[in-house]
This record gives sequence, structure tokens and C-alpha cells, in this order.
Amino acid sequence: MKILIVKLSSLGDVVHTMPAVQDIRRALPQAQIDWVVEKSFAPLVQRCAGVRRVIPCELRRWRKAPFAASTRAAWRAFKVELQREAYDAVIDLQGLTKSALVAWLARLAPVGRRYALANRTEGSGYEAPTRWVAHQALRIEPHVHAVQRSRELCARALGYALPAQEIYGLLSYPAPVVVAPENIAPGIPPMRPCVAFVHGSSRADKQWPLASWRALAHRLDAAGFSVALLHGTDDEQRRSEALAREMSHAVVWPRLALDALTDALAGCAGVIGVDSGLSHIAVALDLPHVQIYNFDTAWRTGPIGRTRQRSVYAQAEPTVEAVWQAWTQVQPSLGPD
Repeated sequence: MKILIVKLSSLGDVVHTMPAVQDIRRALPQAQIDWVVEKSFAPLVQRCAGVRRVIPCELRRWRKAPFAASTRAAWRAFKVELQREAYDAVIDLQGLTKSALVAWLARLAPVGRRYALANRTEGSGYEAPTRWVAHQALRIEPHVHAVQRSRELCARALGYALPAQEIYGLLSYPAPVVVAPENIAPGIPPMRPCVAFVHGSSRADKQWPLASWRALAHRLDAAGFSVALLHGTDDEQRRSEALAREMSHAVVWPRLALDALTDALAGCAGVIGVDSGLSHIAVALDLPHVQIYNFDTAWRTGPIGRTRQRSVYAQAEPTVEAVWQAWTQVQPSLGPD
């Protein structure tokens, strides 16, 4: 059986789709699973166990110059790659017009079918064309976690019982990450376990105050940890560099490709971050992790029922003490004796 998953973006949504792929693998071990995704996220999808072929597209870029010769050529090449094989099932897990277009263009086997969401779920985008092009649109309970939504849709489309255990299948090749020797204070052992700070977000209202990050770093330093500061934009890099200057054992990582970043995170002692795609990678890697929320939306995107991970929510934002207490819960050696 050949199955095509259509989930184009964003980073967190792509990560949240991975457990559905693992469910399919367990239920239908002979299935061949391909995945259409935005090119920038393809390195991560290539790390998802069970994905045979990643079909990258650049719809975001193509929309900026739809009539340019380069866009037309890239679009033709994408369609050739997309239609190279015929699928028994095409499953649109995005629920948007752009994903509906991709699902519609995909080539079906003689008895192949297209599946999609029949309704919007809370906190997620939804556009009607996704159900117009589907042979079967499936209604999902609106109040549902993002991971569970994709898992349930695939299970119902392909006719298997939803497994109880949630597995991401994100493959990594971890290497220990330590603070650069020149940043180690005299008398401090050079090999310190590293905690990654995911302080950046595309939404300013999801961020945590810089003073809180500094105070948290001070506590981690006293507990024997170093800090790695991540960034994905120039503004985040400047903020990382400013924070590093005020922290005892901190380094600013270079801007890494997603596959290299996955390996670097996997080598860390844990991750503390705001609600962002990189924090969701930490969940997928089953790292000790605390996810910080300024909105009561952890039920929809945060770590649920995972012993090594916690979400912390408060308005206007969680306190340093609340985040530290959550960290001690995912790092048992730091907890009460």
C-alpha cells in the first residue's frame, strides 16, 4: 500500500504529524509512506522513521512570484516528482487550500482515495477546499491536541485502531554538547551538561522576559549546567549574544540546519523553551523539557502525559520559580532529597 502524507508546514505542525506516521507503520508494516513538505522542513522529515520519500515544495516562495520563469519551472518539476507514483491513499493533514491543491494534484492508484478533515479544530486553521477535493472528509472532535488530530484522522482513514502509545520516531545521532573551553571560569570542570534555551518565537507575545532567562541561567549555573542559546533570525541572534554576555557559562550556537540542530539538541541534558517548533523537537526527542506558555494553550500543543516533560502556564508569563520547579521535576537529581 502506498500512502502520501500532505503536511507542508509549519515546524511545530510537522513535528506533531510524526506520531501519525509511526501509527501507520505499526498498523500497516508493509505500507510505503511518502510525505510532501516545505523544503525548509525536509531535512527534519527525512529523519522521521518510516518515511520512504520526502517530496519538497516551496509554495511559500512560489507565491511571491507566481509568474516568474523560475517559479513556473520549479512548479513543473514539483508536479513531475509528486505524480511520479500512484497512491492508494492521499491524506491531507493540513486542512488548507494549499494542501488541498497538492492532494488534488497527487496521482491516485485505480482504487485510491483522498482523505481530509471535515471541520476546523480549536486553534487551527481550516479552509473548505480541503474537503471539496477529498473522497472522504472525516470530522474530528474540535477540542483536540494537534498530535491526536493527525493520529485520529489517519487511523480512521486507513481503518486501524489507534495505538495507545504515542511515538514520534524522530531519528537523531546525538553528540555531547559542552561549553567552549574559553568560556569556562577558572576552577570549573570543562565538561558541563548543557541545557538549550529556546527563547525565540515568531510571535512576540509568546516570548519570556530576558530578565527571567538570565535568572534561570543563574540557577542552572549554580546547579552545574551550561546554557546553549539558540536563534533562527538575526533579531534572535542579537538577543542570544546579549544574554550570553550576562551569563556565566553560556554559548551562542551557530545557526544550524534542522538535521544538525536535531543532533545538537539530542546531545543536551535538556531544553527549556517557549511554545515554538524547536521546543516541539525537544518533545519528539523525549528530552527533559520545560515548555513555557503565556496563553492557556498547552492542552493543544504542549507535552501531554510525558514524564520527562512539563508545560508551565501563567499570565502575563510564568515566574522563574515556576519554571525552575518544573525543571526539577523533569531532572529528578535536582529534586528534593
